[in-house]
Amino acid sequence: MIKTPLGIGLTGQRTARSIERTRAAGGVSQRQLAERVTALGRPMTFTMLSRIERRQRRCDVDDLVAIATALGVSPLDLLSEAP
Repeated sequence: MIKTPLGIGLTGQRTARSIERTRAAGGVSQRQLAERVTALGRPMTFTMLSRIERRQRRCDVDDLVAIATALGVSPLDLLSEAP
């Protein structure tokens, strides 16, 4: 079982999986996505992104908006994807 030291809830876990699926479906590496997010003004390393996707780091609302923008989707799409 994945350790969730920050108490990441069900919605956070689903969102993390959604970020990973959306990124992979678009053929974007973690490093590329982190660079896109950073270019949007939200500094992020690929390690930070990896931890979000592995549900070891919370994805705050500013991260979520920047990640969604960098992926070309709505933040709501990342929040509402089915488990």
